[in-house]
Amino acid sequence: MERINQTFFLSHGSPTLSIDDTLEARQFFKSWSQKVFPQKPKSILVISAHWDTKFPSVNTVLRNSTIHDFYGFPDPMYKLKYEAPGAIELGKRVKELLMGEGGLKRVDEDNKRGLDHGAWVPLMLMYPEADIPICQLSVQSSQSASYHYNMGKALAPLKDEGVLIIGSGSAVHNLRKLDFNITNGSAVPWALSFDHWLRDSLLQGRYGDVNEWEEKAPNAKMAHPWPEHFYPLHVAMGAAGENAKAEQIHTSWQLGTLSYSSYSFTSSSH
Repeated sequence: MERINQTFFLSHGSPTLSIDDTLEARQFFKSWSQKVFPQKPKSILVISAHWDTKFPSVNTVLRNSTIHDFYGFPDPMYKLKYEAPGAIELGKRVKELLMGEGGLKRVDEDNKRGLDHGAWVPLMLMYPEADIPICQLSVQSSQSASYHYNMGKALAPLKDEGVLIIGSGSAVHNLRKLDFNITNGSAVPWALSFDHWLRDSLLQGRYGDVNEWEEKAPNAKMAHPWPEHFYPLHVAMGAAGENAKAEQIHTSWQLGTLSYSSYSFTSSSH
């Protein structure tokens, strides 16, 4: 089994990513296996912003159903299905690592839940065959960035087991500030300055600053009024290890404030 030495943070933007061919990010996700990550993983662990629980939870199902957890979008989007196999063994392994290495007292298993749109929309474009087993892990928005970073650290051994770890959220996520007059893919200044701060911090390996983003980042509360779309980044970052090298693998914007900036973290060899 081939070791995987990268983890990823993907900004999944709007659910319209599932049907809108004019979005630059859609082309990025579709080029995944050719250009970004040609290695085929044994299974995938997705930490999605759209599953937020008090205690960490993993979904342990035989086959993933498709959760259409968005409202008021075009009808065809509700007919899309991505029924990848579940990854029960992986779910149990995640629980074991979080409660062992991670020192967490409680990790729940959900044997009904499928994939929310933070998981299936990007994965449908990245792995359209839907043949790779997928397990989802929830975020805890009541906890801190460091908590999620440490959660990632506990999950690092999964890379040696052929598991691709993906955090799916958004680099900037404030839906109240979307500007429907901006249709040319440009960004408003406050959003851009946060996005650039994040890029520079990651590329310079200042992971401690990213864990303390609320104090360190410009316009932190504007960029993320709630942290659930940011925490998947901290899990991916933690799982890569403190000497990992970050790279920005995509950036584009929708409606002025929705960033699609996405990153890879390559672990330094042991």
